Amino acid sequence: MSVSRPAVHPVEAPPLTEAAVHGPRVRMKDVQGMPGTKGGLFLRLSQFVFAIISVSVMVTTSDFRSATAFSYLVLAVGLQSLWSLSLAFVDIYALLVKRSLRNYRAIRLFTIGDGITSTLTFAAACASAGITVLIGNDLDKCALNHCSRFETATAMAFISWFAMSPSFLMNFWSLASH
Repeated sequence: MSVSRPAVHPVEAPPLTEAAVHGPRVRMKDVQGMPGTKGGLFLRLSQFVFAIISVSVMVTTSDFRSATAFSYLVLAVGLQSLWSLSLAFVDIYALLVKRSLRNYRAIRLFTIGDGITSTLTFAAACASAGITVLIGNDLDKCALNHCSRFETATAMAFISWFAMSPSFLMNFWSLASH
């Protein structure tokens, strides 16, 4: 009867991996402009302030409802102001409790929300700029309308979008690096 006998074979240690040689991977520090940082809070407050100025200037005109683009601007920038204010509160909370907002689900929510609101704001600002140029340059009806207010509201919407772009790009970069 041929029965195998147990044999002890020495086992070599596995080869060193890159993590063992260079140390464990350390997560990237929070870059200013990302959620939960002072830079992120500054961007959110800038977005909110310029969006509120845009909405306020547009709503104070009596004939902003004359063009659908102006109504769309009020709606889009109003939505952006609410989004920016709510995320500013989240940033304030994260700064007060010294908590990092690098949770994958939170970053995904921030990225999608920033992408949607920035796209809506940019589209509304472009449409309003087109209507403002139409009224002012092509139709020569600035005397009958509030062209300077329309231009101011449109410019504030563009500045609000410009402040939204770094937030979106930082969130998207963080989401892609997970």
